Amino acid sequence: MTERTGPLSNIKVLDLSRILAAPWAGQILADLGAEVIKVERPGAGDDTRTWGPPFLKDAEGKDTKEAGYYLAVNRGKESITVSLDKPEGQAIVRELAKEADVVLENYKAGTLARYGLDQATLRELNPRLVYCSVTGFGQTGPRRDQPAYDFLIQAMGGLMSVTGERDGRPGGGPQKVGIPIVDLMTGMYTAVSVLAALVKRNETGRGDYIDIGMLDVQVATLANQAMNYLVSDKVPKRNGNAHPNIQPQDVYGCADGDMILVVGNDGQFAKLCGVLGQEAWAQDERFATNAQRVRNIETLAPLLREHFGQWQRADLIDALDKAGVPCGAINNVAEVFEEPQVKARGILQNVPHPSGVDVPMVTSPMRFEESALKTRAAPPLLGQHTDAILGRLGYGAEAIAKLREQGTL
Repeated sequence: MTERTGPLSNIKVLDLSRILAAPWAGQILADLGAEVIKVERPGAGDDTRTWGPPFLKDAEGKDTKEAGYYLAVNRGKESITVSLDKPEGQAIVRELAKEADVVLENYKAGTLARYGLDQATLRELNPRLVYCSVTGFGQTGPRRDQPAYDFLIQAMGGLMSVTGERDGRPGGGPQKVGIPIVDLMTGMYTAVSVLAALVKRNETGRGDYIDIGMLDVQVATLANQAMNYLVSDKVPKRNGNAHPNIQPQDVYGCADGDMILVVGNDGQFAKLCGVLGQEAWAQDERFATNAQRVRNIETLAPLLREHFGQWQRADLIDALDKAGVPCGAINNVAEVFEEPQVKARGILQNVPHPSGVDVPMVTSPMRFEESALKTRAAPPLLGQHTDAILGRLGYGAEAIAKLREQGTL
């Protein structure tokens, strides 16, 4: 691994997790400079290694064993293969935990206790350890023993009930978000929790145990939709792309394609009216304030659509940009990486991969003036660092070979 930089360059993380939510947290910590050791099953590794196509292409254009899904979640980590169901493998993990600051795991509740790798055991060995368990439903409650995936939690947690076109319209019905948003938000909450526990440890000298449940995260991130219900007793419904509380915010069709309009206040609405040559709308009591526009959007929206349809999209976007009205084209993923602002921020980088090719990586969005972040390494091959990590623990070549022969590595 290259030299570690960033605000967490003195932190060691033992990542026992797989799939997405907890590995996403591990990747955030790696981006921040932490040494992250990813423990994987011998011969198989993280499930996401096989979640393709697509797979990374080698120099000859042939598929490697590295799925795009796996590559998105594991940059900057080291990989060691260890069989947790063997006593020798459990001993290796305990040795690694003694030197770690953080353990991340997302096994079903109670699983790691069978191997002597639960939080009580490892924190007894290392009282400074911050141990974080990430599960679908948390460590308590009637569903604590049940597995969960992002799709299920989007449904159970109410997200799909407010996502998608409204009932009775073409395409109407519940819809999941196009990325595994619950996994990603769970990873974010996990990383924040770990950082908070590390700060607290600086005061007390002791680590902590963190219990993160994906369903808890989804309920927490219902945000304004949850509060809309709680203060009104009205159940939010799907409303397509239209915002439930701020208008006009929706997709509008121009003569040559769709664009989005994001009016955030009354001043921006007045500027929009000026661009469209309809200054009187800003004085109309039905539209003058946001609350009135929300109440009367069924009247306002057709008026806007009529005027938008008379413009070429690029011309209208340019006019609204100059007026200070937030708007934009709807980029596909390829267009995202051609967006000048995205290019200027350098978020796409090519990183050398162990297979001998460069892998394009969407790097961290975090920017620090005093502790610059650096994408240190591409996601590792399965077991790429096993010998080096064991060597640091004092295992010699003969001992490593024996462990490999008996199926521990």
